[in-house]
This record gives sequence, C-alpha cells and structure tokens, in this order.
Amino acid sequence: MAQSGIPHFHNDVGVSTIHIGAKEFMCIGARPPVDHPHVFIDMGSADEAICSYCGTLYKYKPSLSASESEPADCLWDDRDRA
Repeated sequence: MAQSGIPHFHNDVGVSTIHIGAKEFMCIGARPPVDHPHVFIDMGSADEAICSYCGTLYKYKPSLSASESEPADCLWDDRDRA
C-alpha cells in the first residue's frame, strides 16, 4: 500500500478494468515518471468508478483486501521508487 495510507493503483498493463478491494483510493494512471496527476476516487455506495483522467474502470471486489488488486501488479507502492 502507498505510504499515505490510501491505496494507489496504476494501469501500466493497459487493462480496461481493475478489480480492487478499496472504495476510496488514488488512481495514478501509470507508474512514475509517466503517471498522471493522482486522482482521489471515492466510490461511495457504488461498486465501480471510472478515473476521469485516464478512463480506467475500477470495480470493487469485497473478497480483496484494500491493498489488493486484480491484476495483482496494479497496486503501486511509492516506497518502490528508484
């Protein structure tokens, strides 16, 4: 999970949908340094949301933890920066 406590997800793999276990999160588009401005998304009572910046569809999957995604490598951890 990102150091801020809010999970951050990216779509470097270019899939149309990312399943996640959080309803409040940040979309960063792609991994830095080619990321877009980090967009906070709150699904509220909905089970899906689209990033207004990159168009990635995020779907809530309750069987995942807040720090998990499908595809699994779409979770970004800012501690991995080089």
